[in-house]
Amino acid sequence: MRVVWQLLAVVAVAFIGQQGVAAADGNPWLTLIVGGLTAVLAAVAYRWVVRRTEDRPVTELAGPGAGAALGRGMLIGVVLFGLVIANIALLGDYEVRGWGTFPGAAGLVGFMAAAAVTEELLFRGILFRFVEKWTGTWLALVLTGLLFGLTHLFNEHASLWGAIAIAIEAGGLLTAAYVATRKLWLPIGLHFGWNFAAAGIFGTEVSGNGTPQGLLDAVTSGPSIITGGDFGPEGSLYSVLFCVLASAGFLWLADRRGRLVPRRRADRTDDVTTLAR
Repeated sequence: MRVVWQLLAVVAVAFIGQQGVAAADGNPWLTLIVGGLTAVLAAVAYRWVVRRTEDRPVTELAGPGAGAALGRGMLIGVVLFGLVIANIALLGDYEVRGWGTFPGAAGLVGFMAAAAVTEELLFRGILFRFVEKWTGTWLALVLTGLLFGLTHLFNEHASLWGAIAIAIEAGGLLTAAYVATRKLWLPIGLHFGWNFAAAGIFGTEVSGNGTPQGLLDAVTSGPSIITGGDFGPEGSLYSVLFCVLASAGFLWLADRRGRLVPRRRADRTDDVTTLAR
């Protein structure tokens, strides 16, 4: 029941936030405010419900070092997506036609902050954390990554390949960042930095969502395997490549720090023995 109550708490805040963004009706400044409040309230709700249901300090959202971890994550996310765009541009498949709008970019800050916080709390803070206890790190990473990718099939311009790419990229990278630190701040910052770079800076589509224009008015053209097509550059092989490399780096760090959790074979054997008795 603990996982159910935790999921309900975060989903409720996310749903209310989505309704608030919809009510803003494209007003970027209201979207900034509503999105920011949603991110804060989701974190508060998560801390409260985890304390109540697990009776422990919520170390994954510990305050000391949070700002630095968020900053590092945002920087990594922007750099990774910048590498993707740079490679697409080198092939002549990314073109900047001019400036977009600053208010549009500001609205995307709120929108992406709400998405990054609520999705990381749900998928890394709750689902991965509980599944890892039962299956170990590797299987939990695969299972929750696949689920994360599948949820993107409901987006406006979704594709099966796009969902698979998201499962590999975000499902792997963001989970690896959490495992390496055992904190949610780095994956939240990374998630936000990647998404904001995609829409808010480089003016491209994010996960087939039909995102509004950011700082740049840009277009992609060429083979969808390179540009991601209507799904956006997250469907590009470049995104898969760079995120897999970054994921490997975080998992190597997690292994060095002794933070990979093995499968609970012994526990299951003990449970079977106990039941037999």
